[in-house]
Amino acid sequence: MAGKTTTANRGFDIIGDIHGCALTLEKLLDLLGYRKVNGVYRHPRRQAVFLGDIIDRGPRIREALHLVRDMVEHGSARIVMGNHEYNALGYCTRARPGSGKTWLREHNARHDRLIRETLEQFDHYPREWNEFLEWFYTIPLFIEDEDFRVVHACWDGDLIEKFKQVQGGACIDEDFLHASAALESFAGQVMDTLLRGTDLRLPEGVTITGRDGYVREFFRTKFWADNPRTYADVVFQPDPLPPEVASRELTEAERRQLITYPKDAPPVFVGHYWMEGLPAPLKPNVACLDFSAVKYGKLVAYRFDGERVLSPDKFVWVKVERPEEVEYPTSEDSVAR
Repeated sequence: MAGKTTTANRGFDIIGDIHGCALTLEKLLDLLGYRKVNGVYRHPRRQAVFLGDIIDRGPRIREALHLVRDMVEHGSARIVMGNHEYNALGYCTRARPGSGKTWLREHNARHDRLIRETLEQFDHYPREWNEFLEWFYTIPLFIEDEDFRVVHACWDGDLIEKFKQVQGGACIDEDFLHASAALESFAGQVMDTLLRGTDLRLPEGVTITGRDGYVREFFRTKFWADNPRTYADVVFQPDPLPPEVASRELTEAERRQLITYPKDAPPVFVGHYWMEGLPAPLKPNVACLDFSAVKYGKLVAYRFDGERVLSPDKFVWVKVERPEEVEYPTSEDSVAR
């Protein structure tokens, strides 16, 4: 559950999207000063916080899930749900009679491809996979503590408050999962916004073909932009907008669709967005920790100790080893605290 925790006597190490990179995660935990005690990674003073997307794409998804769940169940970590855990629940859950479909998440070529590595790696462990699916229901969508907040993709305060009133907490149940299959529903909006982010429709006739080959008519937007004027001021995704589109002025209707994150709100941490380059805050109280680990980027953590203004010096990471590399490079910020 998303209970209140103070950083007065315990710091937090917030860790970005893992996507089955279990060996890289072990190296990062070691770098952060975590050690295995009775088979579970622990730190004497700190707690890890995972941003979700433990599954899909990577080489050791099963191992990563066991490592993370063991830490969570023994109190040495917390976690929020990623869109890939949510997708897995939908993909593996049969639709209810009368819905007109077989599965909540359609089994099409794109969806099959996204979850393929996960299902293949659990092919000989079907009972384990079913247990992990049940565990996904216990993962909160967000963590809201006195000093910091965590969500996979977007902190929408109004939507989160409504969700807490409806669900009585931070977790979904099977009824909410089924309801979320209708994107226009409240449940659908919660899951799409918190786990995938906000977006705007591209101008009529304009599309973007992403690196994954998927053609999109929308582009992902920041939830923290202050007084944006153009599309370039709000776009936040790996695939750039065409220059003629980026310079386009936002209409008043588009401005009203955007949300922002108050400057005086507690620091919030997200993953999801496939960042590149040197990890640093996006805003004094906003940080993204997804740096494309599974695509030979970085697995990134932020060492949070209650500060109101985030510091570039507190990002720690390991670069993901390519198979042909002999040495495993690490960030210069390699001193475990």
